[in-house]
Amino acid sequence: MSSIPTAKANPYLAVFDLDETLIAADSASLWIAYLVEQGIAPASLLEEEQEMMKAYAKGEMDMDAYMAATLKPIAGMDYQALNALVDDFIEKKIKPALYDDAIERIQWHKKRGDKVLIISATGEHLVKPIAAMIGADDAIAIKLEHINGILTGKTSGTLTYQHGKVIRMKAWLDEQDTQFKGSYGYSDSINDLPMLDAVDRPFAVNPDPALALHAQMNEWTIMDWRHENNILR
Repeated sequence: MSSIPTAKANPYLAVFDLDETLIAADSASLWIAYLVEQGIAPASLLEEEQEMMKAYAKGEMDMDAYMAATLKPIAGMDYQALNALVDDFIEKKIKPALYDDAIERIQWHKKRGDKVLIISATGEHLVKPIAAMIGADDAIAIKLEHINGILTGKTSGTLTYQHGKVIRMKAWLDEQDTQFKGSYGYSDSINDLPMLDAVDRPFAVNPDPALALHAQMNEWTIMDWRHENNILR
């Protein structure tokens, strides 16, 4: 049963994962590669990050350890410097990776009057500006700790990973003025099974093998998204 409250004559909520769902890549991995290119992170972090991503693919990642390692390069940075880097990163790395079908699906939801929410197990410094660029109404991501606008390299609050996505989504729903008529959910990853189980209409987008099997067994719609034309470039 869906855990999202419903009401008649209200909009639907469309919840999207970001990495490998809306873009044909992992934004955090692209970000680390970008920081290495800029001379901000050591090249050794690339190999370390890829090893940790192997655990993610199995649903076994230590997200606290991952965030600690990948936030080190920006610890001590202020938001003005960070935001300038992120703007350049999005233009060079994210826009070319967008799935055309994902953008079209978001636009389909917007035309219906639905509210579009992106929930990602990536830092909010990347997710929120990417979500704004894509046209989402809001975004939930891993919060970064800062002191007087200076990043500490640590996270705060519940991490938006696996069941943590549902916890943060419920908290977000409690803050909304409107209850939703129903909900859609989109993801590629078995890590997002709790989130997909929490919506009324789950969709497996370019699913990994474990999610594909689950989707087939539960008769969920499986979607094959491409980005050949890249309509937002």
